Amino acid sequence: MYEFLEETVERNMTGRPNTVAPEMTIGDLLRLFDADGAEAFPVVRDQKLVGIVSKADALKAFGLLPDSVVPHYDDMLGTTVGEVMTHKVMTVDPATPLQRVLHLMVSHHFKAMPVVDADNNLQGVISRDDLIAALIRCTGQQSLPRVQGPGYRAIA
Repeated sequence: MYEFLEETVERNMTGRPNTVAPEMTIGDLLRLFDADGAEAFPVVRDQKLVGIVSKADALKAFGLLPDSVVPHYDDMLGTTVGEVMTHKVMTVDPATPLQRVLHLMVSHHFKAMPVVDADNNLQGVISRDDLIAALIRCTGQQSLPRVQGPGYRAIA
């Protein structure tokens, strides 16, 4: 299990993740979320990370304004990623220890974090799934033990 302490982002990240441009419309983004299954996409311009857009960010475009009675969905679908994305993104570099990433993700409730080099070029993404896979691999088990007891059932 102590092997996990030696693991780095570089050995566990997903390289070449799908990305979106700030000019992409929310309509296109929703179709991409549906097809890809990702929770968020790095927003990139000229190979540089400029933000991140999550499903929650995309849904914000559809919130009613206080003076709105009827939503104008057609207008909302034309909103761009650049208008709803998170601009200030917490990132990690490839040499970051996974234990540090685990701490950041748990503390900030992140599902994934972009991985960038010193020039802010996107190198990949490290996700909760990547951390779980590393933890399982470092325990030397094919799967974690099943939990049984009051309120829990093992599912085969």
